[in-house]
Amino acid sequence: MAYPVEKLREEKVFKDPVHRYIHVRDRIIWDLIGTKEFQRLRRIKQLGTTYLTFHGAEHSRFNHSLGVYEITRRIADDVFHERPEWNEDDRLLSLCAALLHDLGHGPFSHSFEKVFDLDHEYFTRAIILGETEVNKVLLTVSNDFPIKVAEVIAKTSKNKLVVSLISSQIDADRMDYLQRDAYFTGVSYGHFDMERILRVMQPGEDQVVFRKSGMHAVEDYIMSRYQMYWQVYFHPVTRSAEVILTKILHRAKDLHKQDYCFKSDPHHFHSMFNGAITLEDYIKLDEAIVLYYFQMWQEEEDLILRDLCRRFMNRNLFKYAEFDPAKEYKKLAQLSILFQKAGIDPEYYLVVDSSSDLPYDFYRPGEEEERLPIHLLMKNGEIRELSRESEIVDAISGKRRTDHKLYYPADVLKDNSTAKEIKEEIRKLLEIDESRY
Repeated sequence: MAYPVEKLREEKVFKDPVHRYIHVRDRIIWDLIGTKEFQRLRRIKQLGTTYLTFHGAEHSRFNHSLGVYEITRRIADDVFHERPEWNEDDRLLSLCAALLHDLGHGPFSHSFEKVFDLDHEYFTRAIILGETEVNKVLLTVSNDFPIKVAEVIAKTSKNKLVVSLISSQIDADRMDYLQRDAYFTGVSYGHFDMERILRVMQPGEDQVVFRKSGMHAVEDYIMSRYQMYWQVYFHPVTRSAEVILTKILHRAKDLHKQDYCFKSDPHHFHSMFNGAITLEDYIKLDEAIVLYYFQMWQEEEDLILRDLCRRFMNRNLFKYAEFDPAKEYKKLAQLSILFQKAGIDPEYYLVVDSSSDLPYDFYRPGEEEERLPIHLLMKNGEIRELSRESEIVDAISGKRRTDHKLYYPADVLKDNSTAKEIKEEIRKLLEIDESRY
């Protein structure tokens, strides 16, 4: 039997808390799961530092990738099967793209990308097209199959229908992570009726469409996503941990530039510090390695690196205050001066962090992060954009919500053994409630 259509002699299943079972019958999917690049995702948390806020959020990108694959498999094998608009030849392409869509994520991905100017999408493509075990498996289908998979994930493929399955405003990726993240964080916000959504889903000419009868299930999904972003993904405590993590990496990078002699030399980071990371070096990185260095750096001579690592490893996080950068920029400048006078480096201990989300938007050609709208299929066969039919979705369409927080070390500011008067002035400016600490 040809490898692209070869089936396993016996179906493999993964027990899963979200989908109950994840089914694997295709030889190529089983082989991709077994590659070292995919197994590496076991050592990358799906939600980064969120486990410091919601203790159950220890799940990995491996779990999530299997979940996205399973949803896509159900769509291809059950929902779209024998539909005239669906090309069965696209099945394997869809499954592989779903499985591998997060392959390039690094440890604490978003913080690493900020500090070292990296792009996980670039590394996803590099792993798929480079000299890797994943690439060797994909090449067994055809010489151009790795390119086809990479193009779907990058949203540059001409096959827009397959792209919409993996990446759109309602796709297999989002449907898995909302439910999975809700399950592991223990919140109820991310739950929606996925079974109903799958029942009303059908292939369109170049993207997935949903029958009008299922509009309320789609509304529920969008509101679930909205709540998850503000109650979980943008939680201020999680952001505090990310701020400290980012500052640790900045400090280590700056010390490396200064030829500082680390007690525990971060040789795994050298190529990143020097701005010349190779694919081989990148694949070796995972969160176990990062946390090893954070553990060791708690004993470093550099006081800032030592303190930040101790804070992160022992969850002694920064507190925060609401902040409006447009109105309070003078206050920030004043605080920065006072921090310096108090002997507290504002570069590392006074940080503004912003979070922003657009829960749903209709098509705005030419704008950054162009989004394809969700389309409803009416009874008369007409295609209508979701917000034109749904008052709920119309109310939030195109409305970006942004939140700013100012983070600081409350324990240092309440220690009056040094710079007492200056710290009292800082506490007044920050409007710190003394009774809270």
